[in-house]
Amino acid sequence: MGFEKGASLLEDLIEKAGGCAVMDGGFATQLESHGAFINDPLWSALCLIKDPHLIKQVHLEYLEAGADILVTSSYQATIPGFLSRGLSLEEGESLLKKSVKLAVEARDKFWDGVGCVPGNSYNRALVAASIGSYGAYLADGSEYSGCYGPGVNLDKLKDFHRRRLQVIVEAGPDLLAFETIPNKLEAQACVELLEEENIQIPSWICFGSVDGENAPSGESFKECFEILNKSKKVNAVGINCASPHFIEILVCKFKELTTKAIVVYPNSGATWDGRAKKWLPSMCFGDEEFELFAPRWRNQGAKVIGGCCRTTPSTVRAISKALKETT
Repeated sequence: MGFEKGASLLEDLIEKAGGCAVMDGGFATQLESHGAFINDPLWSALCLIKDPHLIKQVHLEYLEAGADILVTSSYQATIPGFLSRGLSLEEGESLLKKSVKLAVEARDKFWDGVGCVPGNSYNRALVAASIGSYGAYLADGSEYSGCYGPGVNLDKLKDFHRRRLQVIVEAGPDLLAFETIPNKLEAQACVELLEEENIQIPSWICFGSVDGENAPSGESFKECFEILNKSKKVNAVGINCASPHFIEILVCKFKELTTKAIVVYPNSGATWDGRAKKWLPSMCFGDEEFELFAPRWRNQGAKVIGGCCRTTPSTVRAISKALKETT
């Protein structure tokens, strides 16, 4: 299946799901649908401070839709980000742990309700702790370009991610999800940190793509995967928050570049203007298109499929339905 030693949790879930597990969908999108205001550098992580009950509600909605994997609300939750809001180091670290705790509580509550029901179609979901890229923290759209400037080197990126990684691991998630990584340098920083901290939790590293061919930095995925393929700490690789129009060709490309499991969770196809902080009109996939294409992505080799920005529980329900019907 393309798993390294230590990935048994993820491997077992995928097997129980019939060969392809379902991830949740857009978190910020769903928070906004419940009235949360998150036009803020902390983005959805702002709700860890102001509306934690909404975070748990959104997790439950995705579980009800059929998600096998929940991603925490920590994508843009960073210690420097919390410090910039006047919070103490202890408060920032507590909020990081809270992002995992809320997801675990939602998962356990949901499973306690359905696990004892004979014939239920759900799997006990895993909680994947989101670790967004350095560009996500900058909140300037640079996760879609990989242009961090000449002052950002390997050591700086490792220093940025290290304590957050340590705190999140202490909180006890099932998986680690490094998301929207835009360049080879940050991928290398993540891999080296996993090794240096001797992380035992299964992890994946997902890149973005703005052209459907390369990483956002313009580097080829062949270059980016060279370091990932050497690491036994990285159990899966993939793509997130890219247009769904790119997924078919990218899954095929990734199959040629790696033996690791492939994870895909595209956005709806809308284009995010990181500087203007708004979505631009574009050709989007609706739930019907996700239902149509999810089995194709699975048949081409994807082992985990979900949605990112501008997808909803109804999108995940469509993906789950399609994958179960065509297993």
